[in-house]
Amino acid sequence: MSHAELKTWPAMTVAEAYSTLTAPGTPFEMETLRIGDRTVRAYKHGFPHLRAVFEHGLGWGSREYLVFESERLTFDAHGRAVAALARVLHSNYGVRKGDRIAIAMRNFPEWSIAFWAGSVLGAVVTPLNAWGTASDLQYGISDSGSTAVFLDGERLERLLPMRAIFSTAQFFSTRSRDAREFGVIPLMEVIGAADAYDTLADPTLPDVAIAPDDDATIFYTSGTTGRPKGALGTQRNIVTNIMNIDFGNAFTLLRKGAALPPNDAPAPQKTGLLPAPFFHVTGCHSNLVPAMAKGRKIVLMHKWNAERALELIEREGINTTSGVPSMAWQLLESPQFSKHDLSSIEGVSYGGAAASPELTLRVVQSFPRVLPRQAYGATETSSVSTAISGEDFQRRPASVGTASPVCDVRIMRADGAEANIGESGEIWIAGPNVVKGYWNRPSETAVTFCGGWYRTGDIGRLDEEGFVYVLDRLKDMLIRGGENIYCVEIESVLYTHPAILEAAVVGIPHRVLGEEVGAVVQLKPGRATTESELRTHVAASLALHKVPVAFDIRESELPKNASGKVLKRIVRDELIAELESRRA
Repeated sequence: MSHAELKTWPAMTVAEAYSTLTAPGTPFEMETLRIGDRTVRAYKHGFPHLRAVFEHGLGWGSREYLVFESERLTFDAHGRAVAALARVLHSNYGVRKGDRIAIAMRNFPEWSIAFWAGSVLGAVVTPLNAWGTASDLQYGISDSGSTAVFLDGERLERLLPMRAIFSTAQFFSTRSRDAREFGVIPLMEVIGAADAYDTLADPTLPDVAIAPDDDATIFYTSGTTGRPKGALGTQRNIVTNIMNIDFGNAFTLLRKGAALPPNDAPAPQKTGLLPAPFFHVTGCHSNLVPAMAKGRKIVLMHKWNAERALELIEREGINTTSGVPSMAWQLLESPQFSKHDLSSIEGVSYGGAAASPELTLRVVQSFPRVLPRQAYGATETSSVSTAISGEDFQRRPASVGTASPVCDVRIMRADGAEANIGESGEIWIAGPNVVKGYWNRPSETAVTFCGGWYRTGDIGRLDEEGFVYVLDRLKDMLIRGGENIYCVEIESVLYTHPAILEAAVVGIPHRVLGEEVGAVVQLKPGRATTESELRTHVAASLALHKVPVAFDIRESELPKNASGKVLKRIVRDELIAELESRRA
């Protein structure tokens, strides 16, 4: 961007851009609806439900939808397989609207086929964490009451010792050994081989009436204590996310003074690299579903690896990549980064965990054509609630953006009053993207969802223009001698050290103060540092009581869950164990 352009930015205020984009007759026009006991603003012209998204996607025909290793699946072939499976589930196995079907597998193309087959029937699709143990998988299947379950080979092997589970539902498997002795049906026998999907019958779907506020999905949250909770999402919850993403893109264009493309303008196909799992709302709601709506191609990975990702970006001409911040860091710090043609990249998006301002600056420096994007949300908000990109992100790299026009964000103090501008408190979110509650958990639903507001458990603040800043997780925040310390603030400073690839700040027990600050850091390849050097680095930016008193400096990756978030509880336990071993 030239110096002259910088002087005229922003071309519109936040309020002006919102008003322009949501005016009557525009694609983002809103209406006020009563949904259950909530009054919400909703998009007037969005898709009504997932079946409508799928039917629209059939029109993309011979475009490629999914790429996995050497396998390539067009929208047409994928659609025929989805319709064939939906017909079998409906006619042969009695799957009806509201029935739950579970999916437990890696990001194989069959994951998408099972998801859309359930969705067009109005079934409640229940993705399970593919990283989970046999007990975790059994819990999800039983808790949801799923009547059909789709497994890959790894998940099948995990569940085989629990033979009784196979009598509770009809199981289908793919990329697995034959398990018909347990009643498991090979998916290939139902819809044929992948290279023959395009020879299946035309994609005629069973006749099912689906309403916008019908149940659509159960996504299990990654619980830190006890069993995960199933967030019960509706059709409207998910399709709202498509519009929220589109709005964020349009908002960025107006802020820089660029013209919006005509609604009917043909656009070249975009290709996205997806390292996030489909069983996470980032992978499903913000990638799989929008790609169907927009005719985009998704390139899948068997397992996240930065070097493999760089190869795929070059091979497939990847335009966008998304994931958690640590994945972006690993791309940028890979020794192979400069050895690949990455000129096709237009967007680098991340969310799901706090990102340091330093990451934003590095993305801008490393990808000349790219302006990074970040979104904020949760399983309970069906992915995106706030977003930031473009020049806004460059100027506010610590912010997660402004709320989508159908969402409201408030900051609540501990005393129950709404916080003032700039004051910190718990982030609450309301809107048509907020799920109905937790499956079969009325008491926990009542605590977390209050009068239409979802209590995120995150600490944040709002500035005078409505930009949201996430300071920490309420449970991650540590208290030292009565003083609240936000771990994200310290992590952000650590990320600016040239030797640090990833950092996690946790509280370690102290007899007098209650907690003190500890940190576990992963070094960049070929780099080194010391505890003394890191303390000096933090002390140059933060008050002394925020400087970690103990470090664990390692070359290995920090422990993470399936969606790429650092597991702070495990990090804390590992750090305490390391400190005890030093004292022994």
